[in-house]
Amino acid sequence: MKLSIKKIFSNISLFMTFALLIATIAVVFTFEQGNSFKKVNILNTQKEIASALHELDKKDLELTLIQFNGKSTQLRYQIEKLYDLNKYDTIGKYILGNSQDYLAQLEKLSMLVSEFNTKAFKYFNSSDNAEIKLKESLDVSLENLNNHISNIIFKNIEYDNEKFKLLQILAISTFFVIFILTFWYQRRLRKIYEDIIFLYSPKSGKITYEVHTIEADAIYIRMSRRPGFTVDQASIDPITGINNNKGLENTYAEKKGMKASSYTALTVLEVDDFSKTNKAFPQDLTQSILKKIAYTISLYEQSADVIARSGYNQFTLIFSRETKEQAFKEVDAIRQSISELKFAVQNQAPIHVTVSGGFYIKQKNVALNRSIDDAKAILKWGKTQNKNKIHQKKDMANLSL
Repeated sequence: MKLSIKKIFSNISLFMTFALLIATIAVVFTFEQGNSFKKVNILNTQKEIASALHELDKKDLELTLIQFNGKSTQLRYQIEKLYDLNKYDTIGKYILGNSQDYLAQLEKLSMLVSEFNTKAFKYFNSSDNAEIKLKESLDVSLENLNNHISNIIFKNIEYDNEKFKLLQILAISTFFVIFILTFWYQRRLRKIYEDIIFLYSPKSGKITYEVHTIEADAIYIRMSRRPGFTVDQASIDPITGINNNKGLENTYAEKKGMKASSYTALTVLEVDDFSKTNKAFPQDLTQSILKKIAYTISLYEQSADVIARSGYNQFTLIFSRETKEQAFKEVDAIRQSISELKFAVQNQAPIHVTVSGGFYIKQKNVALNRSIDDAKAILKWGKTQNKNKIHQKKDMANLSL
């Protein structure tokens, strides 16, 4: 069953929306965790303020009352900050449902702070006769206030623990979903890319290629119905599915006028230690190697390019590029990609295959066959120097072509 590009991209769009939603939830969790730390700091600050207010000295009553006013105001202000932070407790309100419980604790805290401030005011303004009794009452009020603040801190830790468990479940499940979907859609995008490469240069002779997507298949059918769009079987190499020598000449003649770039690079690649007389591998493995090499080369093929299997172990590449350097880099990238291929052999270590190449910039007034001969001459010289390398004319200063 063929894939639908429309459906794939629709699902990817949905996947990205899902990832954005998860990222948003993670940001909310992070923001609320920061608010949770702020709440604990505020509660600890209240403890410190209440203790400092409790320890004020009555000897200088006027100074003491000024300090009392400041610290009692601070206690009330800290509670207002806690109420403000609670407004942003989205998870507590809508998921865990503990927001009302926390509000009730703040109400009680507000009442205990008011009670503590009242008893402190009475104590600082008391006569000597009532001082001891009011001091005891203030001590009890401070203890109740500190105990309740500690209780709120412990409750806050419980809330954070519940949030963490929720975040843990969300993070693990999201990881597995994203992990699976990432590889799932990478495979589908790769198939779409392969279809595009096939449609980009359908005359390269890849007649054995199976189109993966509905849309690409429809485009190919329409293109096939156009006048002149036929694949000459005699021009195709039966093993690799790319041009043979006849196809190389015909396709080059057809695409000659398409070359808008300044440089035409002609490269002859030859598989190292692998020839018609030196059949190092069984026939099925040999064919598999040649097919994989041809496919690797075709991944770099552009619309004005021509690729062909021009010999038993040779491939000819005609690339049209803006600069010589760009053409050489692409050919060298092909060489490197081929060297990274692995071929499994039963009961043996994987086989690595390398290629050597002769790279030549074709002049406009030089015939194709002459340029191929020049590239082969560079290749022949290069094999005496280093294998698994692309050699250029400038590498052979002492050889006259």
